Amino acid sequence: MNIAIFGGSFDPFHTGHESIVNSCSDKLDIQKLFIVPTFLNPFKQNSFLNANVRLDLIKDLYKNNTNIEIIDFEVKQNKKTPSYETVRYLKSNYNIKKIFLIIGADNLKDIHLWYNFKNLNKLVQFVVISRDGIHLENDYINAIYIDLQENISSSKLRKNMELQYIPKKIQKKVKELWKIE
Repeated sequence: MNIAIFGGSFDPFHTGHESIVNSCSDKLDIQKLFIVPTFLNPFKQNSFLNANVRLDLIKDLYKNNTNIEIIDFEVKQNKKTPSYETVRYLKSNYNIKKIFLIIGADNLKDIHLWYNFKNLNKLVQFVVISRDGIHLENDYINAIYIDLQENISSSKLRKNMELQYIPKKIQKKVKELWKIE
């Protein structure tokens, strides 16, 4: 089975994330796309929404999609969990032939600093999504590039919540969490 892994804080999950899921589902030769919310991003000190809340929002959003599976592995670790550990977990629990690891172009400049990067790079085919006008290539990875140019980010939404950037299926819950009238 060929799979794609889309990990992140998803704090909150927004329409840009949804576009990435849809585009990768259409463009990659995969049977399953795994969405893996982090407990806490290894490069961050905190998150706005609790990890289990973020996990539940994404589960609600994709509960009827059999090609997408929400993995709670990193949330259950209750600590920062590197992508390498998640890849090893999935390889040990699923019959996987090929793994695509979806990342944002903004991660490319520091990707060589990721935990156990050399081994991770051997295990996966990176898929780099352009965002916010960022499109970088580097010498560290051989990647597939998908140009989406979504101009939205979770950090922008945390500063100024605009519900039109939240998928309709979870807007009501996000509105309650942000206490929006």
